[in-house]
Amino acid sequence: MIRFDDQVAIVTGAGVGLGRSHALGLAARGAKVVVNDLGVSTDGKGKSSDAARGVVAEIEAMGGEAFVHGADVTDQGQVNDMIGQTMKRWGRIDILVNNAGILLDKTFAKMSMGDFRKVVDVHLLGSANCCHAVWPIMREQKYGRIVLTSSASGLYGNFGQSNYGAAKAAMAGLMNVLHHEGGRDDIRVNTLAPTAATRMTEQLLPPEALEVLQPETITPGLLYLVSQDAPSKTILSAGAGVFAQTRIYETQGQLIEGDITPEAVAAQWSKITDPTDQEELQDAFSQTRKYAKRAAEAKGIKLDW
Repeated sequence: MIRFDDQVAIVTGAGVGLGRSHALGLAARGAKVVVNDLGVSTDGKGKSSDAARGVVAEIEAMGGEAFVHGADVTDQGQVNDMIGQTMKRWGRIDILVNNAGILLDKTFAKMSMGDFRKVVDVHLLGSANCCHAVWPIMREQKYGRIVLTSSASGLYGNFGQSNYGAAKAAMAGLMNVLHHEGGRDDIRVNTLAPTAATRMTEQLLPPEALEVLQPETITPGLLYLVSQDAPSKTILSAGAGVFAQTRIYETQGQLIEGDITPEAVAAQWSKITDPTDQEELQDAFSQTRKYAKRAAEAKGIKLDW
């Protein structure tokens, strides 16, 4: 059975929706939980700790331990204060769930760059701030579990969400690098791409879909991603009790010999994009090695790299 006894978890954006569900799910299985929530509306306006305090009350009612911290994840000083208070109270941090987010949807033509930047700041830089603050603690412990939150809007695109989609797509890149850098210290980093009925989606989905897309159908996947036997460098897509792994593949490609021109690329396009034997590369240099070896072999050069 997956348990989190004696472990400490921080969940950002934990006052409502998915964050609340994650916090309660961790607490129900023994974790001590920091319920982080700035208490803003979905567009980032206003502040209130009422919802976060309510989550803490629910955790305490089930016999668990929790406290509220209202850090703005875009403010490194406030994040550092949250980490400091957590360490002072419990002496360790085992799990970080980056869930905080806002929406400022408009078509790209009508969107101000200020609104673009604000959404990227919360989702991407907010996640990076929190990861950076817990990183030395997890390295010293030789243990850590981090989850970043992406979205189908980032993985596949969605009309009117260029800022949100760009920030959510960035989660995969951040995960990939932190996976490699954290591996030797047993810091495992994964990404959750949820589709849920939350404040952010209630105006976008029909009532029938909202009924089945409850946050509680997604949290079990999150709990696995932060467990002791969790994978790493995995994008888990989830919604309504359905779970799937999203992967980034690369085709085998086509070596263009002779003159490498745009016309040659166009002529070989069907071979370049042929999905036969496509593969999931493990790191950036896997791609570099693949290309260099193929070009060298075409010239009769053996490249042991």
